[in-house]
Amino acid sequence: MLLLNENNIEYDLIEYLKTPLNKEQILNLSIKLGKHPGEFVRKNEPDYKNNNLSSLAHNSEAMAEAIEKFPKIMERPIFVAGERAVIGRPIDNIMDLIT
Repeated sequence: MLLLNENNIEYDLIEYLKTPLNKEQILNLSIKLGKHPGEFVRKNEPDYKNNNLSSLAHNSEAMAEAIEKFPKIMERPIFVAGERAVIGRPIDNIMDLIT
């Protein structure tokens, strides 16, 4: 956020743990990222491991449902600009998207 503030870039912050995304929003985010939901999850997150979610990695619908149920498994931060999105690490991803 510091990078965005320093560059006077307006943004909306969505605290997805307080307001989790639903399956449809996750699938839409998937399109913007150009990745299947199984490609933007944190595989070392306990919710991912403890619920054997690796078996869903190639099923976009099922993984989107898993992310909806266990929002901590989603990679973060994700920066969305219009119809495109990037995972915000490394920070250069965000700069590449907005410049």
